[in-house]
Amino acid sequence: MITIDRVSKRKGRTRILHDVTLQARPGRVTGFLGQNGAGKTSTLRVLLGLDRPQQGTALVCGRRYRDLRRPLTVVGALLDGSGAHRARTARAHLRWVAASNGLPAARVEEVLDVVGLTGDAGKRAGRYSLGMSRRLGLAAALLGEPEVLVLDEPVNGLDPAGIRWMRGFLRAQAAQGRTVLLSSHLMGELAEVADDVVVIHRGRILTQGGLAEVTGGHATLEDAFFALTATETGGAW
Repeated sequence: MITIDRVSKRKGRTRILHDVTLQARPGRVTGFLGQNGAGKTSTLRVLLGLDRPQQGTALVCGRRYRDLRRPLTVVGALLDGSGAHRARTARAHLRWVAASNGLPAARVEEVLDVVGLTGDAGKRAGRYSLGMSRRLGLAAALLGEPEVLVLDEPVNGLDPAGIRWMRGFLRAQAAQGRTVLLSSHLMGELAEVADDVVVIHRGRILTQGGLAEVTGGHATLEDAFFALTATETGGAW
């Protein structure tokens, strides 16, 4: 379970998050939808303890991220890139991450297989394509078999086969009872996988609920999104 309650944050004199409140529930994929710069990554950074808000709380399974003793066993996160040093092999990187949380080395081989990188595990991360880097980041997120997954634009850099694989992976994780929070600006892609949708625009939550509820009388999620944001901004970006 993820609970974000009235989070506000400033960057310099600019307020980038305005009383952001949302929930992501177990057994469901929650799509966090907004254009680039809308506040998605800023919200996730607060949730993961990377940034501190001026007000509000962000909890994973009822606790702040910084209070988790072995965070990888509770929440697996994928933000920008793989997090691996360019000179390290994928296998060496994952072994280091596993050791940092007291996880068995055998788990490294399991997650490499899950994300389809077993054959490339000996390559240095600096030689990975963008899509392979996203898979490596996902492997690191899975190491602790966490209850919660937080994924920021996970299909970036994936080819069509990789995108299809990611859809099935996310649905399988939710079916196993995990909480999956997935940020994206790709509305059509999000509609293919999300149970619930949270729409953020210019640092404010415009609406949230089940996919059918958010879509409402509109033909597509994209139509609903542009109707919501046009109402908020008077038709101007």
